[in-house]
Amino acid sequence: MTVFSAAPLRSPRTRPRAHVVPIALAGTAAACAVALVAYLLWPTWGSRGADAPDKLPVSVGGTLFNLPVTAIRMKIQRHSGPQERIDLDFLYPSLEPPGAPRHVTADTAEAAMQSIDRIFLSIAAHHEALSPEQRTATIYPRYLDQAAAMPVDGLTMRMFRTDTPYGSEDLYSAASPVLTARCTRDAATPGMCLSERRVGGADLTFRFPRSWLSQWRDVAEAMEKLTAQLRGPRG
Repeated sequence: MTVFSAAPLRSPRTRPRAHVVPIALAGTAAACAVALVAYLLWPTWGSRGADAPDKLPVSVGGTLFNLPVTAIRMKIQRHSGPQERIDLDFLYPSLEPPGAPRHVTADTAEAAMQSIDRIFLSIAAHHEALSPEQRTATIYPRYLDQAAAMPVDGLTMRMFRTDTPYGSEDLYSAASPVLTARCTRDAATPGMCLSERRVGGADLTFRFPRSWLSQWRDVAEAMEKLTAQLRGPRG
């Protein structure tokens, strides 16, 4: 006599459903774990950690400077220690380090090019080259136009002769406050000025628009202030 089991047979369609719930629970747990790890690690993924310094001690030509990180123009130069050269810029007249670069669109590109609101600074080891003061006293006079120049508002301008290496430039000088600047003339692009000074083993070269010379005393004082601010501790 054949005996039939009383237990009901499971439909084949119900068997996969038995595995769906554990798989779903495991997937949810894994997703939660990943989200938790991401949340805990997120602060370390930024370019600067929470404890990153606002200033970096940098030695150029053996002279120590304390430089604002956000003022350093090239990412590769944003590290402490000895460097041969470093390039910075500061907002003018506040002399604050610039913020994040502004997004420039096709509509704002022309205005962005015409408006310069910052002073640029390069610090480089001089390796005993001729100092800025020596060049002003011994080199530049050879190339200047000999026509007499009278100071205007305390600032004297003398033209370089056209047949010289500085033929498209003028030399500005003042005694109080002290200012010496070599400036290109306005042409297709606005004229720019270079003003140099030596600090220890480094030469500081400031660059700013020639048009700022209408307020030359403010510019001279700004360069002096920046030079003092960036110097490291001196014994």
